[in-house]
Amino acid sequence: MAIPPEPRWFKSSYSGGSGTECVECAYFPHAALIRDSKSIGGPILNVRPQAWLRFLDSVRRGSPSS
Repeated sequence: MAIPPEPRWFKSSYSGGSGTECVECAYFPHAALIRDSKSIGGPILNVRPQAWLRFLDSVRRGSPSS
C-alpha cells in the first residue's frame, strides 16, 4: 500500500500576523483539508475541493453559502 504524502499546509494571505484566527489549508486531488493553525494536532476538516471553492467564493462575494 502506498503511503499518502504529508499535507503541505499554508495560511491564507488574509491571516493576521499576530498568530490569531488563522486557518491553514492543504490541497489534494480529491480533498481540501482545513485546520486551525493554533491547534495543528486538533481536528482536520476534510471536504471535496469543489465544495471548499464554492464556500470561498461565497465568502468573497459576501453571500451565504449554499
